[in-house]
Amino acid sequence: MPKVRETYEQGCQSTEQGCVGNQQGCGSGQQGCGSGQQDCRSGQQGCKSSQHGYGGGLQKHEHLRKPDWLKISLRSTADSAEVEQIVEGRCLHTICSSGMCPNKAECWSRRTATFMILGDICTRNCRFCATQTGRPLPPDEAEPDKVAESVKLMGLKHVVVTSVTRDDLEDHGARIWARTVEAIRRDNPDATIELLISDMDARPELIDVVLASRPDIVGHNIETVERLTPEVRSRAKYRTSLATLKHIADSGAVAKSGLMVGLGESEEEVLTTLRDLREVGVSIVTIGQYLRPTKEHYPVKAYITPQKFEEYRLAALDMGFSYCASAPLVRSSYLADAALDAVKKVCRTK
Repeated sequence: MPKVRETYEQGCQSTEQGCVGNQQGCGSGQQGCGSGQQDCRSGQQGCKSSQHGYGGGLQKHEHLRKPDWLKISLRSTADSAEVEQIVEGRCLHTICSSGMCPNKAECWSRRTATFMILGDICTRNCRFCATQTGRPLPPDEAEPDKVAESVKLMGLKHVVVTSVTRDDLEDHGARIWARTVEAIRRDNPDATIELLISDMDARPELIDVVLASRPDIVGHNIETVERLTPEVRSRAKYRTSLATLKHIADSGAVAKSGLMVGLGESEEEVLTTLRDLREVGVSIVTIGQYLRPTKEHYPVKAYITPQKFEEYRLAALDMGFSYCASAPLVRSSYLADAALDAVKKVCRTK
């Protein structure tokens, strides 16, 4: 029987399930980790239900109380415990631990994990993300080999790599991305590799450098609906993200994206975003509840019910997505290996 380790209310916005690396923070243009910071709960009022599945609107100076479905038990298995021992023994920094990711034990049990590359300082300042912003250090040229070594040590079957956004670099970090994939493949030939990249300003020549390393999945998160993008995302543009995803899909790679809900979007806007993603060729999509890292970040406007998340999942599948993970605690790498298997199954039937 799995052991219940602790119960808590998730307080950080973490779309990277099982994040592992020697860096802190999550990438801009991604649904970011809150590194263990708690959501502000002072002066909270009750979660209000509605027929549309939204947990109530946010009034001025009002905070919403987290509903019961965001309270979970963290369960440990023999596999996840083994990975945890390796991580702690090697003093590896894990965002899944520091950010109290709700999916850590589950993904570690499946031998999947997410590594952070290109440092811990982002050049963008998205209002939903707790990542440090400022002037980053130069890339660590030894980082690709370090990641590959960690993957081998942990015996991972599926590896996800993400990064901060590096607008300061001429190639936006594309060279390090490619070298990281090549190093992982060299040392771990049986592992599947998924990337979650920044938009790279939708420059085909940069995206092609990454694609040439032949990762199994390449993702870029749209994050939110078009109307809210200027308000929530720093510098990023909705149409630029779509152009990046279109180039990925047009190249023949498996394209993936994710978005947060509860930022003030309407149901129709969510469905429109899903249609836009499918139109540019995205095969895999994830949908999860936004939870702000601190009271200084963008406020949660509504808590979406599990029933509404299921409606979104079914709608996505009806639109032709090969796989959709949609639930309150879903983050962009949740069940990443299962998503890849689903895409391969669809390809075999064509």
